[in-house]
Amino acid sequence: MKNNTIKCHCGSYAMLRPASVVHGNHAKEDYLYVCSRYPDCDSYVGAHRKSLKPLGVPAGPQLRQKRILAHQFFDQLWQSKIMEKWQAYKWMEEKFGLNSQQAHIAKFSEDMCDELIAECKQVLKNNNMWLIS
Repeated sequence: MKNNTIKCHCGSYAMLRPASVVHGNHAKEDYLYVCSRYPDCDSYVGAHRKSLKPLGVPAGPQLRQKRILAHQFFDQLWQSKIMEKWQAYKWMEEKFGLNSQQAHIAKFSEDMCDELIAECKQVLKNNNMWLIS
């Protein structure tokens, strides 16, 4: 296991840890970057399975839920065949003026998630698609 560290929003370091530290036996990921102040600071982010690089920026419970919701709306764009998956990411990049390194929901703030959700809802509405709530 590599000893990679990244900064948490609280100023502490988030360290690569087995996901079971947070999720116990219900862990879906292998590893997470977990704030060194966990559980006082309940912030973490997933790690890429192969490279173990962080998938984004550590987030607390509220931001994690917002990112999950943003992903649900965004994923509908390609799962419903409105766009191919690569086209959806290109659309996101162009809509928000991002490059391919920035266009990852795991890097988004709550405000960016809200903006993405609103834009996705509009695309889904324009294509007469059912919306998740």
